[in-house]
Amino acid sequence: MEFTEAYKQTGPCCFSPNSRYIAVAVDYRLVIRDTLSFKVVQLFSCLDKISHVEWANDSEYILCGLYKRPMIQAWSLTQPEWTCKIDEGPAGIAYARWSPDSRHILTTSDFQLRLTVWSLLNTACVHVQGPKHGSKGVSFTKDGKFAAICTRRDCKDYVNLLSCHTWEIMGAFAVDTLDLADIEWSPDDSAIVIWDSPLEYKVLIYSPDGRCLSKYQAYESGLGVKSVSWSPCGQYLAVGSYDQMLRVLNHLTWKTFAEFMHLSTVRGPCCAAVFKEVDEPLHLNMSELCLSNEFLQGNSGKRKYGVSHKGHFRVMYEVTEVPISLPFQKPPADKPNPKQGIGLMSWSKDSRYIYTRNDSMPTALWIWDIHHLELAAILVQKDPIRAAAWDPTCSRLVLCTGSSHLYMWTPSGAYCVSNPLPQFNINDLKWNSDGSCLLLKDKDSFCCAAVSLMPESSEYSSDD
Repeated sequence: MEFTEAYKQTGPCCFSPNSRYIAVAVDYRLVIRDTLSFKVVQLFSCLDKISHVEWANDSEYILCGLYKRPMIQAWSLTQPEWTCKIDEGPAGIAYARWSPDSRHILTTSDFQLRLTVWSLLNTACVHVQGPKHGSKGVSFTKDGKFAAICTRRDCKDYVNLLSCHTWEIMGAFAVDTLDLADIEWSPDDSAIVIWDSPLEYKVLIYSPDGRCLSKYQAYESGLGVKSVSWSPCGQYLAVGSYDQMLRVLNHLTWKTFAEFMHLSTVRGPCCAAVFKEVDEPLHLNMSELCLSNEFLQGNSGKRKYGVSHKGHFRVMYEVTEVPISLPFQKPPADKPNPKQGIGLMSWSKDSRYIYTRNDSMPTALWIWDIHHLELAAILVQKDPIRAAAWDPTCSRLVLCTGSSHLYMWTPSGAYCVSNPLPQFNINDLKWNSDGSCLLLKDKDSFCCAAVSLMPESSEYSSDD
């Protein structure tokens, strides 16, 4: 794995959908770099500090959210002289997103007063009154033809279906929720999943014409749903709950066919591999080491790159046998939004694996095999897991913990990769769309890492 040098950033960083560019927010400036040469290809100056950056699907346009002002500015890579500025006036702007056709911008005003669709082709705009949320509650079909927008009026939640061609409301229906949390189209656009706030365990499946196909409720008392995710194939719906369980529903009957528990003690019989991060001392044989006088004189006062300033240790995974006790943090009962339950989860591209993190065990990442309905692996880190992401092309998982190391898992094993940049701690990471490059973020800088393609055979070595 090869790393670039570190570059400055003060906000969002993201790859373009076509993987050709990286957009980086640096105070008031938006810097566009080429992903191959990392040279600056465009530099746009905004009117305030950039809070949000999002590429259009065609990678030609990019928007910047200046939420402190509040204002939206959009730019074109092919026409640098073209500019666009959106200002809602006293209504403010809480969030902005692109439509699938890359020619409209949807903004949500402060206090969810209205959602506005702005056209880049003309001066027309469409208003939807009373959106449910600012950054959530909007979902587009995969073919980009329709949008589902959640609204609330008269103390009732509704779903509005809009055509992304004319932006006319094609239909609206009320949903059986107390306080709708979010909405998402299925990958095949045949169904819509809606789930309630944590105070009410309720997962609802609707058809686009408003018929309720299924209502799922695992239990009644206690905090409910924390995370929901469709599998890429559309056959499975994963529901993570505050009771520290992952439940998977099938798309034919909408019934659960798998329930996975996240216990602090893992006992046998268990087929899963448990990888525990450890520090291994480096044993150096100094008997045959000889340095010439010229080398000593020429390098006096200079940092020796062969010596680690973090001590003579290397980070590695150790395969641990079960039973094993995982670090567990009991959340305080007198504080809201307890750190427990499945707060992080994501499917692999082939829909075979899904990783989860129980927030009361933040140092452990669980990887489940849906084909065999069993636990495939547990990665036990020294520090809480900050971010994890699947390779968009294969079953390779990368995670970071705020240290200087990257951690990778494949069905063949797990290994650690050290970042050679000094004082660079990886707090966040993102893949590009073809799985060839990783964007790694520190507090005020970023770098990229070129990743080799996964071999087609099952054998995979960290030396690759």
